[in-house]
Amino acid sequence: MAKKTVKKTAKKAAKTNKMVYAFGGGKADGNGKMKELLGGKGANLAEMAGQLKLPVPPGFTITTEVCTHYWNNKKTYPKTLKADVEANLKKVEKLTKKEFGSEKNPLLVSVRSGARASMPGMMETILNIGLTEKTIPGMIAKTQDERFVYDAYRRLIMMYSDVVMEKAAGIEPKDGEGIRKILDGMLGELKKKLGVTDDTQIPAEELKKLCVEFKKTVKKVLGKEFPDEPTEQLWGAIGAVFASWNGKRAIAYRNIENIPHDWGTAVNVQTMVFGNMGETSATGVAFTRNPGNGDSHFYGEYLINAQGEDVVAGIRTPSPMNKWSSNAHSAHLPTLEKTMPKVYKELDAIQKRLEKHFHDMLDIEFTIEHGTLWMLQCRVGKRNGTAAVQMALDMLKERLINKETAVLRVTPHQLGELLLPAIDPKAEAAVKPVAKGLPAGPGGASGKIVFNSDDAIKLQAAGENAILIREETNPEDIEGMRAAAGILTQRGGMTSHAALVARGWGKCCIVGCSELELNPAKKTVTMGGKTYKEGDFLTLNGTKGWVYDGALKMLEAGEGNKNLAAFLKLADSIRTMKVRANADTPEDAANARKFGAEGIGLFRIEHMFYGKNSDAPLFILRKMILAGNEIERQAAVNELFPYMKKSIKETIKAMAPYSVTIRLMDPPLHEFVPTLHAKQLELAKALGIDMKTFQDRAAGLHEVNPMMGHRGIRLGVTYPEITEMQSRAIFEAAAELIKEGIKAVPEVMIPLTCDVNEIVKQKAIIRRVYEEVVAKTKVKKLNFSVGTMIEIPRAAVLAYEVAGEADFFSFGTNDLTQMTFGFSRDDIGSFLPEYLKQGILQADPFQTLDQRGVGMLIEHAVAEGREAKPNLKIGICGEHGGDPESVEFCHREGFTYVSCSAFRVPIARLAAAQAAAKEALAKKSK
Repeated sequence: MAKKTVKKTAKKAAKTNKMVYAFGGGKADGNGKMKELLGGKGANLAEMAGQLKLPVPPGFTITTEVCTHYWNNKKTYPKTLKADVEANLKKVEKLTKKEFGSEKNPLLVSVRSGARASMPGMMETILNIGLTEKTIPGMIAKTQDERFVYDAYRRLIMMYSDVVMEKAAGIEPKDGEGIRKILDGMLGELKKKLGVTDDTQIPAEELKKLCVEFKKTVKKVLGKEFPDEPTEQLWGAIGAVFASWNGKRAIAYRNIENIPHDWGTAVNVQTMVFGNMGETSATGVAFTRNPGNGDSHFYGEYLINAQGEDVVAGIRTPSPMNKWSSNAHSAHLPTLEKTMPKVYKELDAIQKRLEKHFHDMLDIEFTIEHGTLWMLQCRVGKRNGTAAVQMALDMLKERLINKETAVLRVTPHQLGELLLPAIDPKAEAAVKPVAKGLPAGPGGASGKIVFNSDDAIKLQAAGENAILIREETNPEDIEGMRAAAGILTQRGGMTSHAALVARGWGKCCIVGCSELELNPAKKTVTMGGKTYKEGDFLTLNGTKGWVYDGALKMLEAGEGNKNLAAFLKLADSIRTMKVRANADTPEDAANARKFGAEGIGLFRIEHMFYGKNSDAPLFILRKMILAGNEIERQAAVNELFPYMKKSIKETIKAMAPYSVTIRLMDPPLHEFVPTLHAKQLELAKALGIDMKTFQDRAAGLHEVNPMMGHRGIRLGVTYPEITEMQSRAIFEAAAELIKEGIKAVPEVMIPLTCDVNEIVKQKAIIRRVYEEVVAKTKVKKLNFSVGTMIEIPRAAVLAYEVAGEADFFSFGTNDLTQMTFGFSRDDIGSFLPEYLKQGILQADPFQTLDQRGVGMLIEHAVAEGREAKPNLKIGICGEHGGDPESVEFCHREGFTYVSCSAFRVPIARLAAAQAAAKEALAKKSK
């Protein structure tokens, strides 16, 4: 037997003693590779200043380790930090020939956050620190511009009081009553009084008075004086940035982006340069390529006589950098290229150098002070899916990056954007959700509310979109679910019936929306304080789990995208692991082929009893389930055989020449007993029994815990004729296809195995039927295999024995997770959110594979199985097969393939390619 293989926890990087890193004057203590310590912004400032010798205002970065210390030690700093900051401030003073706090020649600084992963707008920035009543006269004398100085001072008061005195102090005002809102209101009133529209039109004397009123208001609202001492301002700002790491919006953003909460942020203290010093000064934000569509031209916006916050605040309409940046709102405004041609030429040359140096699209912030260009920061730019794919392909073509890097440039989430209908972002930004649930099926959907499947079907037939609302869905809802544009349920988790089915179809779906107050009888639902009736419009964002009132504007799937096929072809050239689909019908198989599936990893036979043309076989199945003896059951089995063979044959044909893994029936039997009285009478009549006998037999099928009851392989053990019939249907279907010249490669999968002897018994039946079919059809040989679904922990533990009888393993991670955790996947909504909130679990284990627990079982089973049978084929067919993190785990463990819902196949293809790309790049770097 193979030894246990247990992954060791990676050692944490050793802490450094150095807490402050200087940059500027063509030198830097750090470099661009030090993002973990200096954050993305600090590392890139060091790279621009030290390596590229670009015009970067001098400053210094306080490391992320100080942030960790701050939070681990009751918001206190390491003992030597103050001295380190003072020493580095002296270096800045020397380079700038200014002095922090000087009344005659004052140095002003900005304090900005900078985590290792970009979190735009989530943390804090404070500008103009060091400006006080005492330093103002010196600034006026130096600049000869009183208006500029008081404009900078009023900005400092607004930012500092908001960020440091309110947010960092933990004060949570009611909406509209925060200090920034109040001060903004005062500024607006002054402009109204003066009859001006822009801040730049307010004269110096009025700004001076406004600053006095601002400080009085700060004292009145916050109960504290605005600090008029430079050092106090500096340390207040540094503390506020560290505090903002655990601000609500920063935490929420990290949760969405899966950024670890223990990383911390760095703090960047940098010499102020001013874009608000008149018509020869400006500030702007630019991208080396268009982040909205991937166009390769330099793109951005700027504002004359402004500071950085003005560009993002939207108070004034920014002007375009060049003709490529112009839009409907800015087409009439002068470009930077025409207004300041010399500065634009310099900036354009720098952005080209930066992109060539960093090999990526960059987001750049710059300031122009009296015609002199300064680079404030650069970072890898955020982009949407369309742009990400365009840039990856273009940069590969330009030989800026290699193919492995190109594949890693598009996140699975970005790729998903190209595969789904979606709500127009502008329309969504203008409204608030009326309810929130679990994002079970991605994309967007808008339509009329219906409360049952029949009405959904009728609406679809009439050419209208339906939003099907149910307490929870069941197999009898399948036609209505298929017909609906979107599905909304009150109950259920991410692997509930509605979630699994919707994901398989790529259909928009929100489950577990407990805020819904449903009244199916009256056909009404109440949410967000409003009652909706049948026929009212709702819009669903299945990617976020948000419900909106009314019909919002939608974008079609793949709108604006022309490069998806080319990018996926590139990904396929890199990946080593196959990607199959979970598909149960010929239509599903054909759809999976369109998405690039290389076979079916899970064909669930019992799904032929749902949906289109299922009435006849479902009726026979019910006769089989409710049979009172072996003779009745065998008669029903024989009657069911041609339907099953037809379904299997058509699905294998649709997927030819690829393999199809056919899972033997695994239905909880009681689910198929009809609930409608008319259906019960019809079935009793067909069985030749009265209603009392029918009810007794139905009651006999009841189980306390059906999930662990009479299902899967247990059906074949107790009723071998069922295994025999299924095997015969599989082999006869394959034989007929081979005679028709179509390649058929069936893989028979035995579900819910817990002991190797189960497989031995079932294989004997399967092998006997195979021999009979070969003799009957006179086909020389059928290429088939018999394997098992590993979904019970005992089977994983005893994998060495199981592999002796199995040709392949397929990990059914939905049930394996359920049994390992002891969580019911349909009932986790009542407690799992709290587990995630409290950090007990880092992720929903039914969405992302639990690599520490379930993963260890899989790792053990793979090692044991391959020791017993070195060429053992290994796959995964749970919903984790479409989750990028789980796919990467499968690649590391040497899986042959992953299988997932058809719609998630492109995501799995990319994830498998990215896992291979990371491995290849790691080898190259050694």
